Amino acid sequence: MTTPDLDLSIVIPVYNERDNLVPLEEKLETELAKLNLSYEIILIDDGSVDGSHHIIDSLKKSNPRLKLIRFGHNHGQSAAFAAGFKAARGKIFVTLDADMQNNPADIPLLLEEMKNFDVVCGWRFKRNDPWIKRISSKIGNGVRNRLSQEEIADTGCSLKAFRRECFDNVKLFKGMHRFFPTLMKMEGFRVTQVKVSHHPRLHGVSKYNIRNRLFSSLHDLMAIRWMKKRHINYDIIQED
Repeated sequence: MTTPDLDLSIVIPVYNERDNLVPLEEKLETELAKLNLSYEIILIDDGSVDGSHHIIDSLKKSNPRLKLIRFGHNHGQSAAFAAGFKAARGKIFVTLDADMQNNPADIPLLLEEMKNFDVVCGWRFKRNDPWIKRISSKIGNGVRNRLSQEEIADTGCSLKAFRRECFDNVKLFKGMHRFFPTLMKMEGFRVTQVKVSHHPRLHGVSKYNIRNRLFSSLHDLMAIRWMKKRHINYDIIQED
């Protein structure tokens, strides 16, 4: 990772979200300007084929705080987050989706909780999604929590905040973004969750359904279960 010299790094994976990028940048700038903090916005174009990178390049011309990382192919959210974290210069990482369903106005809620915690997870307690997506998310959250022995109400919410040191010793693998809170707990970091707003998607289409939310993550979940059971713990009572 780079040496931190900013307060915040906003890290956002982008996959075919061209129509959401201008309003996203405008909303982020409006809300972040209220915080009196130094920040950057890192957009990781995860192999978009709709010209999203052209929109980002255009926005960069008038906004020096924007940074673009562009993948040649679609590698998934975990890879996008990993690339963003590696390039980030902030002391705190804030993640969110590019689809405008996460509200940048909720970022201060996460930062307030960061005074006492190392990781703050957004909880979309009132979802504005089609019923099939709400059901698939509820099933996915239930299965993941039961099998991983967790109590995170909304593992799929991308709106989260992390101290940068949370990722110093964590090796990210494909699909692991779904289990960031569990990985952080295993490293001894303090994790909490806070209720955030959620808005209906106005542009583009969702990339997730019951198949790729639940069934495609089962292998990842089994890996997390194995890691938790095999995680090394010890207590030293004397070392001379």
